[in-house]
Amino acid sequence: MHHRTQYTAEDFNDSGLERAGDLLLLQHPTLLISKRKLRQAEAIQMVRQKRESEAQNLGFSSRPFVLCGLPVKRPPAGCLLHERRNGRFVLQVTGHPSYGLPWGQDRLVPIFLATMAVRQQTARITFNSAAEMLDIFGIQQGGSQYRRLVASFQRIFGATIFFGSDTQRDRAAVVHCARFNFMTEARIWYSRAPDQQSLPGDCQNLIVLSDEFYGEISAHPIPTDLEAAKALSASPAALDLCTWLSYRCFTARGGERVPLFGEFGLVSQLGSTDYARPRKFREKLEGWLKLVRAMWPDCPAHIDQDGIALIVDRSMAVKPLIKTQ
Repeated sequence: MHHRTQYTAEDFNDSGLERAGDLLLLQHPTLLISKRKLRQAEAIQMVRQKRESEAQNLGFSSRPFVLCGLPVKRPPAGCLLHERRNGRFVLQVTGHPSYGLPWGQDRLVPIFLATMAVRQQTARITFNSAAEMLDIFGIQQGGSQYRRLVASFQRIFGATIFFGSDTQRDRAAVVHCARFNFMTEARIWYSRAPDQQSLPGDCQNLIVLSDEFYGEISAHPIPTDLEAAKALSASPAALDLCTWLSYRCFTARGGERVPLFGEFGLVSQLGSTDYARPRKFREKLEGWLKLVRAMWPDCPAHIDQDGIALIVDRSMAVKPLIKTQ
C-alpha cells in the first residue's frame, strides 16, 4: 500500500525535520513511497542519532556468517547446499530435507543467538518470548510474522554448518575445520498479549547452542550495531555488506584492496549468487554501499575507478569499542 502526501517547509518547526520519512517526502513530494521504505528511512535516522551520541545498541555476530553470507534469496527447490568463500575461509551450509536452507531474514537468527549468548555468557539462552526477537529487529508483531520466525528457526535448527580455513606452512597445507549445528535444543513461545512476559509454571523459553557454535561465538564475538541490523532487516544483501564492512574496516591496517570478482572476490563472499555479470554486481554493490553510508557516513569504502575492487580503510563502525580499548 502506498500513499501520497504533499509537504512544504512550513510544515516543520524551526529545529528542522523531525523524521527521515518526512525528509524524503519533502524532497520528493510527487513520489509514491511505501510504508516499508518510510520505516527504513526512520530506522536509518535512528542509527545515525545513536551513533553520533555514542549510544549504539551493541549486539554480536558470529565469524562464519560475517565472513561468508547465507543465501539472500530463497534457494531453488531441492537445493540443500550453499557454499561461500572468503580468502582462506570456506563456509558450507547443508539444509534439512524437510525445511531447506536458511535464507533471507533467517540471517537475523544467528545474530540474535550470538548476541544473547555473549550477553548471558552461556550456551543455554533464555528470553521472554519470540516477540522479543521480533521487537529487537523491528519486525511487525503478528501471527504471520511469528509463523515466519518459526520457519526461520526450523531452517536454522535443521542446518549443518561446515566452516574451515586452510593455510600454507612451508609446503604442507594445514586445514582447520569444524562441522556443527547451531542448536541442540529449542523451545520458543509467542503471545499476542504485550503484558504477558513469562509462561505459567516452570516453563521458560530456552535455546541450547551446540558446543561448537557457542565456542566459535565465545572465541570470536564480532560487535554489531543492532539498530543497523534492524534498519536493514528487509535488505539481507545490504545487511551482509554492513556487518562485513564493520569487521573488515576494524581489522584493516590501512588502505586495502578487496577484489570484486574471481575465486577470492567479494562476489564469492556475500550471500547472493544472482549477480554473475560484473556490471550488475557493481550496480547492486553501489546501492548497498549507499544504505551503509546513510547510517555510517564516514565508512571508508568505495569501488575503485576501474570497477574491479573495493577499497577499504581502518575505521570503527561500532563506537562502543573505543571505550573498551
